Amino acid sequence: MAFRKALKRTAIIGSGAVATVFGLSQLVEYRKTQARLAHVEAEAELRVPFADEFPARRAQLAALQHTEEFDVLVVGGGATGAGCALDAVTRNLKTALVERSDFSSGTSSRSTKLLHGGVRYLQKAIMQLDYEQYMMVKEALHERANLLEIAPHLSAPLPIMLPVYKWWQLPYYWAGIKMYDLVAGIQCLKSSYVLSKTKALELFPMLKKDKLVGAIVYYDGQHNDARMNLAIALTAARHGAAVANYTEVVHLLKTQDPQTGKEKVCGREFDVKAKCVINATGPFTDSLRKMDNQETKNICQPSAGVHIVIPGYYSPDNMGLLDPATSDGRVIFFLPWEKMTIAGTTDSPTSVTAHPIPGEEDINFILNEVRNYLSPDVEAWSGIRPLVTDPNSKDTQSICRNHIVSISDSGLVTIAETLDAAIKAHGLSAEPCKTVGLMLEGAKGWTPTLYIRLVQDYGLENEVAQHLVSTYGGKAFDVAKMAQVTGQRWPIVGKRLVSEFPYIEGEVLYAIKEYACTAIDVIARRTRLGFLNVQAADEALPRIVQIMGKELGWSEERKTAELEAARKFLYLEMGYRSRSEQLTKTSEINLDNQEVARYKKRFHKFDKESKGFITTVDVQQVLESINVHIDENALHEILNEVDLNKNGQVEIDEFMQLMSAVKKGQVSDSRLAILMKTAEETLENRGPVTVDRSGGGV
Repeated sequence: MAFRKALKRTAIIGSGAVATVFGLSQLVEYRKTQARLAHVEAEAELRVPFADEFPARRAQLAALQHTEEFDVLVVGGGATGAGCALDAVTRNLKTALVERSDFSSGTSSRSTKLLHGGVRYLQKAIMQLDYEQYMMVKEALHERANLLEIAPHLSAPLPIMLPVYKWWQLPYYWAGIKMYDLVAGIQCLKSSYVLSKTKALELFPMLKKDKLVGAIVYYDGQHNDARMNLAIALTAARHGAAVANYTEVVHLLKTQDPQTGKEKVCGREFDVKAKCVINATGPFTDSLRKMDNQETKNICQPSAGVHIVIPGYYSPDNMGLLDPATSDGRVIFFLPWEKMTIAGTTDSPTSVTAHPIPGEEDINFILNEVRNYLSPDVEAWSGIRPLVTDPNSKDTQSICRNHIVSISDSGLVTIAETLDAAIKAHGLSAEPCKTVGLMLEGAKGWTPTLYIRLVQDYGLENEVAQHLVSTYGGKAFDVAKMAQVTGQRWPIVGKRLVSEFPYIEGEVLYAIKEYACTAIDVIARRTRLGFLNVQAADEALPRIVQIMGKELGWSEERKTAELEAARKFLYLEMGYRSRSEQLTKTSEINLDNQEVARYKKRFHKFDKESKGFITTVDVQQVLESINVHIDENALHEILNEVDLNKNGQVEIDEFMQLMSAVKKGQVSDSRLAILMKTAEETLENRGPVTVDRSGGGV
C-alpha cells in the first residue's frame, strides 16, 4: 500500500504484538529498490459497507469465525499491520486482521510522534552514494505528505530547530537541509531557513548560549501515533475488513498444494482460513516465523527506544529541537506534544518483550544530554524497534530501517511492499492500490475551526472541544453526543476525567465503540493520558473502570483486576517506577544550614507532635485549617511518592532528601513539596486576627 512504508518507519516500525488464529513460516527474502506508488480512485468507486457505523467487536469475531476463507489474513495490529489490512480491503480483497493485544499496543504507540522522511538517511545516501537510502528518503517524504493530507486532524507540520555551535557547520548543515527540501520537491512542507543566535534564543530560551553560532529550522510532520494507527484500523473496518484485537495466533494451519505437494499456510484457531497470511508482528516477527521452522534464520534485531516526558513549558508550543551533538553521536529530540514535551530517543539492543520497561541507563543518558537545557522531573516510556537484517546477506550486521519482503515456501508473507508481493505470490485477483489520498477515520468533515461548532452546539469547554476535534476529527460530534450533562452553568456537557486534562467521560464510552477492551486501552491508546501524566491517569482510573464495567457488564472481581493491571502498567511501562525511584537513586542530601532550618520549620508545621514523621492525617488537618480539601486517596498517593521505605509515613530525612533533590533540579514538580510550601505561606500570611479587624472585640 502507498503509505504502509512511511507508517512503519515513522511510528517506529510497527507494533510489537502477536495476533490470534494461526501461524507463519520459513522465508525467501527479496527487497524492492523502489516503491510502486498508486493513485487513489474516486471515493465513489470504493465500497464502504459500514459508512454509518463500523461493526461491533462481537460482529467482527463472528466474521472471523464464520467466513469460509479470506483472501488475506494480517497478523499484527500495529501501524504496519493496519496499513496492510487497509490496502488489501480497498483493493477488493476479503481481508482479516488479528492482534494479540490492542491496536498499537507495541511500538506504534511509543514512538517519537514524528512523520519524517529521514534527514539522517539522506546524509548517508549522499556521503556513501547509496541510491537505496536516497529512494527510501524520497518515498518517505511522499508518504509524509500523504499522511498529512489524509489525517489532518491527527497530524500537522512541525518546525524543528537544529542549533549550530561551530561556524563551519552552518553552511554544512544548511546544504544538507536544503537538499532535504529539494528531494521533497513540491511536497516540501515549508522551506528551511537560518536563524541568528539572538533569534534562536528568543524562540528556544533553553538553548545552550555559549558558543552558539545560530540555528537552522526545517519542517517535518508530527502526529498522534496511537490514534493514527487506530484510525487506519477503523478505516479498514469501515471498508469491510474483519479486525479483532485480543485475538492471538497459537499455531499454524497448513494445507497441501495438490499440484506441487508443498504445504501452504492457511489460517485458523477458531478456524480462520486465508489464501495468504501476512506476518506484521514487529519485534515478534521471528517468533512467529519459527513456529513453522525452528531452523529459520532471524531477520529481526530489536532495538529499544526510550523517551521521557517533561512539562510543556520546557519547549515552545510550536517548535521542536534536534541536538545532533550528543556524547555518543545519537540524536536527541525535544518535541512539543499534547501540551507536554517529549525528549528522546535512545537506540540500544534489547530483548523482545510484550511489556518493554524504560531502563535507568537509557533515562540517565537522555537526562545527561539535556541537562544543559533543562532540569526535569521524569516520566518515561520505552518501545522496541524491529530493525531488519537480511538472513541471506554475508554481512550479518547489515541492519536497516527499510523493509524486507519475505515469502516462505509455505506462502507466508513477511511485510514490506507486502500486498504487491502477496498478490503476485498467491495469484490473488486485486484492484490497484487506492490508499494515496484515501481519507482516514475522522478526516471527513474536519476543519481547523470545527471546534467552534462543538462549543456552540453542545456547550463544551473550548479546550475540550479543541481536544475532541484534534483527536476524533469529524467524529467529534459522535463523542459529544455521549458526553454527560455537568449540572453546572458552564460547561453544559463534558465531565472531565481529571481537572487538568481535557479528556472527558464520554470518551470512555466511545472508546468501547473503538474496540477498547481494557482500562489500559483507554488511558494509553484511545486517550494518551497514561503517556502524558501517570499520576493523572492513576487518578482517572477508578472512574474509567466504573464506566467500562457498567457498559461491559464487568463483575467486581473484573473491576478490581482492571485497576490492578492498569496501575501496574503505569508503574512499570510508563515510568512511574522511574519517577518514584528518582529520590532513592540520589539519596545524598545537599542543603546548607539555613535551608535545613527553613525546611525543618516547614516540616514541623505539619508534624505538630514532633513525632519525626507525618501522615495523611497530619497533612489533612493542616489543609483543612486553611480551607483546602483533598481526597484522602489522592493525598495518600502524594505522600507515597516521597515515602521511600513505604511504611505509610514521610520521615523528616525523606522530606529533606526531597527538598535536596528539588534544589539540585532532579525533581521539579513534587506535589508534596508544592503543597507544603503553599500551606506554609498561607498560614504565615494569615497571621493573628487583630482586635480592630474583628470588630473591636465585641
